[in-house]
Amino acid sequence: ARYFGAAVRQNRVLLRLSQDELAERSSLDRTYISGIERGRRNPSLAVMQRVADALGVGLDVLFANAREIAAQQHSKRGDD
Repeated sequence: ARYFGAAVRQNRVLLRLSQDELAERSSLDRTYISGIERGRRNPSLAVMQRVADALGVGLDVLFANAREIAAQQHSKRGDD
């Protein structure tokens, strides 16, 4: 959930969207978007798809970004 949230945030920032704008696009509450981005929420697959659609990317792209972020963080810590 933490890495998925980081991928959501990364894509949102690239699109220059606020959490409010992403929440509106995905029909979710801003606090829920915040929770996803901070890794505090464990969204269902349906919610993940809504967020991906709102960002204009495929869910597979968000998962790939999440894997990249995880790999980068693990290599920084020497956890490979």
